[in-house]
Amino acid sequence: MNTNDKEKIKKSRRNSGAITLRDVAKLAGVAPITASRAVNTPGQVSPDVLKKVQDAIHRTGYVPNRVAGGLASSRSRLIAAVVPSIVVSVFVETIETLNNTLFEAGYQLMLGQTGYSAEREEALLEAIIGRRPDGIFLTGIMQSSKGRTRLLASGIPVVETWDLTPTPIDMLIGFSHSDIGREVANFLMAKGRRRFALVHAGDERASRRAASFKNTVAQRGFREIFVDNVGASRSLKSGREALSRILSQTPDVDAIFCSSDLLAMGVLTEAMARGIKVPRQLSIVGFGDVPYVADMVPTLTTVHINGSDIGRKAAGFLVARAQGLAVDKPIVDVGFAIVQRDSA
Repeated sequence: MNTNDKEKIKKSRRNSGAITLRDVAKLAGVAPITASRAVNTPGQVSPDVLKKVQDAIHRTGYVPNRVAGGLASSRSRLIAAVVPSIVVSVFVETIETLNNTLFEAGYQLMLGQTGYSAEREEALLEAIIGRRPDGIFLTGIMQSSKGRTRLLASGIPVVETWDLTPTPIDMLIGFSHSDIGREVANFLMAKGRRRFALVHAGDERASRRAASFKNTVAQRGFREIFVDNVGASRSLKSGREALSRILSQTPDVDAIFCSSDLLAMGVLTEAMARGIKVPRQLSIVGFGDVPYVADMVPTLTTVHINGSDIGRKAAGFLVARAQGLAVDKPIVDVGFAIVQRDSA
């Protein structure tokens, strides 16, 4: 903004120093209501007026106050997403697709990370609901009764994802973690594996996969399996340390199911370092099918979830509801697939 522009608008500036729509109107030589129409409903003004306002916006750096606009129209054009993590995460593909699909529909994504902390999730939800977005995307099922009550009371469209339940808050797109645990166990048993172990992180969904895996093995009459819960730690190092603990307790283990690809990579790395032949001596299965596991040596067998499909469907659900439209099938099971590669 040049000196002349500053002189034209300096008398109308608010105490905060922020450029306002009134400043833009003054610089463009139009009435504030005309500038407002040019910003919010450009089809209602002439091309000449629209150009003047757009030029003024460009020169001043003005950004429309979408909060104020949302109060007037009851629309924020914001969708809030709550995810545990996006660092080396199975959720990245879902969030990227969600963001891109929403952007194409004229909505913006506001992202919050819980770090797998129930307390942080509760604080995030309170902040999000207070800002009244047009929709809320949750990773997993809302376990907290307090959280469910708040979300129901808010009236904001909600889509829960990456899980299944017959009683969602509103809409649901996911798959069964118990089914995954059972099918991975059956897969490994079909490969002739008989001495099993589990490595899983301390979150509820991973625990359900582990419990189902363990029960399926027990039902077939095999010995009780060793379970290594790495807690909040989800790193390659955690996987390496987990295999060391497993071998100290069950040195004849021949199959390990990990709750994430990153943990599985750690187990695989430690196995290679110890000279254990994979998969002849030890089969390893991960979860998530993150992009790089197909390029490892050996490549990692894992459970594939169509994260893009979840993100795309969730965006469609939320946009439809934000526009007052009904969703015909509010619960969708996207399923999963075991991708067999070199490690099993």
